[in-house]
Amino acid sequence: MEGTGSKFRDVLAQVFGYLQKLGRALMLPVAVLPAAAILLGVGYWIDPDGWGSGSIVSNFLVKSGAAIIDNLAIIFAVGVSYGLSKDKDGASALSGLVAFLLFTTVLSTGSATNFLGTLTDKEKVAFDKINNPFIGILSGIIGGHVYNKFSKVELPKALAFFSGRRLGPIMTSFITMVITIPMLFIWPVFFGGLVSFGDWMVGLGSFGAGLFGLFNRLLIPFGLHHALNNVFWFGTIGINDIGNFFGDAAIDHGYTVGMYQAGFFPIMMGGLIGAALAMIHTAKPENKDNVKSIMIAAAFASFLTGVTEPIEFAFLFVAPLLFVVHAVLTGVSMFIAASIPAISGFAFSAGFIDLVLSAKNPHATNWWILPILAVAFGAIYYFVFRFLIVKLNIKTPGREDVLDGVTVLTGSASHAAKAEAFLAALGGKENLTSIDHCVTRLRLQVKNPELINRDAIKAAGASGVLVAKNNVQIVVGTTVQFVADELKKIA
Repeated sequence: MEGTGSKFRDVLAQVFGYLQKLGRALMLPVAVLPAAAILLGVGYWIDPDGWGSGSIVSNFLVKSGAAIIDNLAIIFAVGVSYGLSKDKDGASALSGLVAFLLFTTVLSTGSATNFLGTLTDKEKVAFDKINNPFIGILSGIIGGHVYNKFSKVELPKALAFFSGRRLGPIMTSFITMVITIPMLFIWPVFFGGLVSFGDWMVGLGSFGAGLFGLFNRLLIPFGLHHALNNVFWFGTIGINDIGNFFGDAAIDHGYTVGMYQAGFFPIMMGGLIGAALAMIHTAKPENKDNVKSIMIAAAFASFLTGVTEPIEFAFLFVAPLLFVVHAVLTGVSMFIAASIPAISGFAFSAGFIDLVLSAKNPHATNWWILPILAVAFGAIYYFVFRFLIVKLNIKTPGREDVLDGVTVLTGSASHAAKAEAFLAALGGKENLTSIDHCVTRLRLQVKNPELINRDAIKAAGASGVLVAKNNVQIVVGTTVQFVADELKKIA
């Protein structure tokens, strides 16, 4: 039984490690979305009534932003493939593009009709929607892995020109072509299931928005929230809440556009600020200044940009109960915002910047209520978190037991100092095999996870640490790129 349990844990660790890589790869195409938010937001501010029709400048900005929003599928295909590649070469991005073009061509309605004969109405709808972000992500995954597999292969001299990196896109075309055969039968069934799930959630109205908010947060530790977001935020099955929010307000989409986004604003702009304040006030006196410097920076990032990981990971693993409370309150916020309705949207995340940029959007309804809700949720989070932290003696940052040999760095410590402290806590450069990062986290691989000192990592300024077999995540915050650069210099 012990052997079975050990194997199961190993499988979970491998799955989690892969989800880490996929999540990191997804951050590259997602990072393009703020550009769309700025272009569309400024365009709507200039001409909120005409949507660009009354102003050449507005029309130029709106069309430029729409070029990004309307082509997310291909952006995901290229970005994910590049993000998954080991050497970050441009040929890997081409592999993702090749896979995407094959999928969307071979699985188009016309081609599917030629292969399968007369299509049912459900099959026709499924193949009509083959150009969607889910297929983009799938294409990126295939392209990235095939590229990694064949980019180092050396062919015989007669075919030497096609060796190495050039072989990646070539092999991607053949492998994707084979995959499209079962996809002719799998895709309509899979798509139909997603549509049924989406229709059921949309049919629940405001309560459905609340459920979406709840599960969006609960799935974050496993990286599975990306799959859920694809169903509701993008055009995978036609809900496309982000795209619709920045689209034509005259079209009736059968639900309140923006309802799967609006409720996040009170949480990012208020709720998590209250949680951070509670962790500051409950820290030990000797640690309070250090915790304050870390949490204030994290709270500012959450309020301004909607980047929440530095705060969420500060209590996710030390107190799962607090994270469940956070998920429930997010669902409540989503339900309330959709019920009022108080609606706004975002292209990146639910922070103050996106709120301001979306204020003139024709879909924005009673958006000014969202900051008021943010204040209310800030108070709720503060008192609930403070009560639970004290009552249950939860070891949130600054409340840990003092350990000998652990050096505590202040929030103002340099990136180089943090990198040195992280490296020592990870077991030294001999134990570190891979260094990468996403928006807020260092994503590392080590030889021996038993050499990792989690307490030392937290003392060096990390909001959270997650170890899954040989894969390590360290939550640093929005300065993670600079810490990663320093770590690469010394590792």
